[in-house]
Amino acid sequence: MKGMGTGSPFADSRQGWNSRIALWCAVLLLAPLVLWLAARNGLAIPAQVPRDPNEGWNALHALRLMAGGPLYPPPPALMVNNYPPLSFYAVAAITRLTGDAIIAGRLLSFVSYLAGLGAVLALAARMGCGWPARLFAALFLAAVLLVASDYVAMDDPQLLGHALQLAGLLLLLRGRVIAAALTMVLGLYVKHNLIALPLAAGLWLLAQDRRAGLTFIAAMLASGLAGLALFRWQFGTSLLAQLATPRLSSLANMRAALGALAAWAALPLLLVTGLFRPVRTRFDNLVLLYLAAALALGLAFSAGDGVDANIFFDAAIALSLGLGLVVQRRGWAAPPPALALLLLFGLTVEDNAFAFGPSLAGQSARDIAFLRAHSGPAVCQQISLCLWAGATPAVDVFNIGEAYRTGARDPARLAKQIEAHRFAVLQLGSPDDLGPQVRAAIARAYRLDHADDNGLFWLPRNKG
Repeated sequence: MKGMGTGSPFADSRQGWNSRIALWCAVLLLAPLVLWLAARNGLAIPAQVPRDPNEGWNALHALRLMAGGPLYPPPPALMVNNYPPLSFYAVAAITRLTGDAIIAGRLLSFVSYLAGLGAVLALAARMGCGWPARLFAALFLAAVLLVASDYVAMDDPQLLGHALQLAGLLLLLRGRVIAAALTMVLGLYVKHNLIALPLAAGLWLLAQDRRAGLTFIAAMLASGLAGLALFRWQFGTSLLAQLATPRLSSLANMRAALGALAAWAALPLLLVTGLFRPVRTRFDNLVLLYLAAALALGLAFSAGDGVDANIFFDAAIALSLGLGLVVQRRGWAAPPPALALLLLFGLTVEDNAFAFGPSLAGQSARDIAFLRAHSGPAVCQQISLCLWAGATPAVDVFNIGEAYRTGARDPARLAKQIEAHRFAVLQLGSPDDLGPQVRAAIARAYRLDHADDNGLFWLPRNKG
């Protein structure tokens, strides 16, 4: 394939000592922060403290798979699965070693985080960056994921999907077009929102080498369609229909997501989009295409309820690679984004450390004991608490709540079950999580036992 050599496009550039010192100072600014936060997250993997509602939800589906239950239960089931299947198989395999599906998912997430950073190092090297610029690119991404999200070592497939797709991009830059396409499709079957990199890579490759680009796109389409057919054969339903669960969208969600994005991305965006010229290489074009696709798709997805910081992880990866190229040419550009991330961490340090503090650990231990003392079917927004307590989570609070709000489902069935005291305990973030009809049923049939940082806990009326 043409134009895929490893030679540096900057081989003749000579940075002054001041520029080199500035770049190394930025590396040394970010490295301690990343090492400290990554160690904190890694050491917390065994802790029975819920990091996010996603954790228990993902673990529950892996456990259902292991038990031979339906991975994609059809309506009127009150559990919903709107993720592709591959991560559940991976977590189920690791659970056989750990005995705890949440810990298994956290381990997989942490290893995927490290693998993704390794891929960024390798990609930056392939794009011609020296060691200081490669390290800065990887440290910038590492810090963004740790400071601006809680996904590192959290039981969620997002980072596994990114690691696979970055491996696919590395294969592509090494000329292994079909292997790259298959690997990127694997990433899509781990997490369905990972569209930006395959799209950008296909467009870029078409411009570089039309034949290779068409081969890449054809291999992606063929393997993607084969995956859809295999899914229908295995699960008896359409994956696309499973992914298209109802949810509300709003401009308010989009504005909130943009505010969170701007906090860490505004300065890198200015640097990456403003410092590519006058030199423009094929790798600049790849990064800019990736960044444009990531921002456009992330913005479109961000309007939906429940969308989190992960929707802009592709943008973070594109910016990290772009910054690697920028600081390779102009090392003085490295300290400003490094200092901005340190400032962001300082402003958000209490929120960032919340899930790792002794207060929440103590509350979680008490809540798990409380749930264990009231065994039976339960409504748990934090499904992880139910799983650790040995309770049986019976309702997907977020997805069912969204179905009620959009009118896609009738809440009367769940309201009747609540009126009949079907559930031994209810744990919700808010009495409004499942809509007004269910809230009214809770008020009539249950009493609030206690509230803490894990939510509100109700017991049936006239029961201890």
